[in-house]
Amino acid sequence: MNYSTLKKSVALSLVALTGVATLAVAQDAPATTSSAKVFGGRGQYRTWSIGVHGGVLMPVVAIGGSNDFNKWDANLGYGLNIRKQLGHSFGLELNGTRGKLSGTNEGITSGVREFETELQYAVDLRGVVNVGSIDFLRRENSVGFFVTAGGGYMAYAPKVTMSNGTVIDWKGSATGPFDDKHEAKDYVKGFYIPVGAGVKFKVSERVNFNLGYTMNFVDADNLDGVYAKGTTKDKFSYGYAGLEFSLGSSAKPSLEWTNPLATMYDELKDPSLRQEVEALKNRVSAVEKSVEDLKKDADGDGVSDQFDKCPGTPAGTAVDGSGCPLPVATTTTTSTEGVTGFEKIGFDFNSSVLKTESYPTLDKLSSVLRENGGKVTVNGYASSEGTAAYNMKLSKDRANSVKTYLVNSGVNSSQVATKGNGEANPIASNDTEEGRIQNRRVETARN
Repeated sequence: MNYSTLKKSVALSLVALTGVATLAVAQDAPATTSSAKVFGGRGQYRTWSIGVHGGVLMPVVAIGGSNDFNKWDANLGYGLNIRKQLGHSFGLELNGTRGKLSGTNEGITSGVREFETELQYAVDLRGVVNVGSIDFLRRENSVGFFVTAGGGYMAYAPKVTMSNGTVIDWKGSATGPFDDKHEAKDYVKGFYIPVGAGVKFKVSERVNFNLGYTMNFVDADNLDGVYAKGTTKDKFSYGYAGLEFSLGSSAKPSLEWTNPLATMYDELKDPSLRQEVEALKNRVSAVEKSVEDLKKDADGDGVSDQFDKCPGTPAGTAVDGSGCPLPVATTTTTSTEGVTGFEKIGFDFNSSVLKTESYPTLDKLSSVLRENGGKVTVNGYASSEGTAAYNMKLSKDRANSVKTYLVNSGVNSSQVATKGNGEANPIASNDTEEGRIQNRRVETARN
C-alpha cells in the first residue's frame, strides 16, 4: 500500500469513528442520581480503565525540525493502555505501542537510499491532564480535551538500503552502519519522551472513544539507521484513535467524567443534609429561647427567674446568689488575727481563680459593705510549695481576685484594700496536703 492510499484509508476511518462517537454523545442522557460526594474520596468512583488504539506512525513530528530523509511514509501502529485516574482532572497511564517506521531519500546517488525500522515496543508512563470540556456547564460532561507527557523505554531495529542496493539489517548483523556496535540479532534499546494531546468522547458510562496525537523524542540518532550529524536526536509521531473501557462496579460513576460543581450542588440539595440543617436551625432556636429566658428577672433582684428560689423579693432587698434575702449581718467585729464573721476563701493549688463555692460568702460580704459602708482589707496567703517570691505574687493575685469580685458586685473600689502575705501566718502545717489546702486562702478583715 502506497502512502497516498494509506493516508486516505486512515482519514476515512477516523472520520467514520468520529461521526459515530459524536452521534452517540449528541443525545441528551436522562439525569442520573449518584451517591458520590465531593469529599468522599476516590473509593466511591471507578478509577481504572483499559484501552486499545490504532493509527499512523510517522518518522516526523508536527513541530518540524531536521530529518534524515526527504520523504517519509505513514505506517500502521497499534497498542494498549492502562490508566489510573487520581482525580477528576489528572491520571497516570501506562502505554505500549508497536509498529513500523519508514522513509526514503529521493534523488540521491550515494549513501542511504531508504530505511525501515521495526518498532518492537515503546512503553511509557505518562501523566494525563484533563484540561477542559466543550460542555463543562452541563451536569454530565461528554466531550473533553487532554494533554499528556511522560517518559518511556523502547526497542527497535533499523534496516537501511544503500544507493547501490546493499541492505544492512541491524537485527541480522553484529555491526550496524557507521560501526554502531550492538548485540547480534537483537534490538537497539533506549529512552524516549512522549508529549501529546487529544480529545475524548463519552460513548457510554463504560466506553470512551479517544482521538490523539503524540510526538516522541528519542534519546538517540539511530532510529532510522542513519547518523546525520551525530549531535541531533531522532523523533517520530503517532496519530491514533482508540476505545477505552472503564473497570469496576457499575454502581459507581467514572472519576474522569465527574463534574465537581454538579456533585457539590447535589450534596447541597441532598434531603438528608437539608434535614440536618433544619434540625440545626431548631436547636439554635431552642438555644436562643433559653438565652431569652435567662434574661427574665420579674422581681428585679439581679437573679434570673430560672434560678430565683425566692421570687417576688421586694425592691431594694439584698439577696444572695439564689435570689433569697441576705440575713442582716450581726457580727463585724475583727479579732486580733483579722478574721471577720465570714468564712475563709480557699483556692486550688497554684491558682488564683475563685471557686464557685466561695460566691455565697463573698455575696454576703458585698451586701454588708454596700449597705453599711466601711472598708475591708483582703489578705492573701499561699502554702509553702515553690519559691517565696512566687508565693508572694500568688497571694497578691488571690487577694486581687476577691477584690475584683466585690467591685463587680457593686462595692466601691476604695472600700477594699488588698495585701499579699506569701507563706506567712500559716494556719495549718505545710508538711501535709491537708494543711497546705487550708493555707491556700484569703481572709477579710473589717477596718
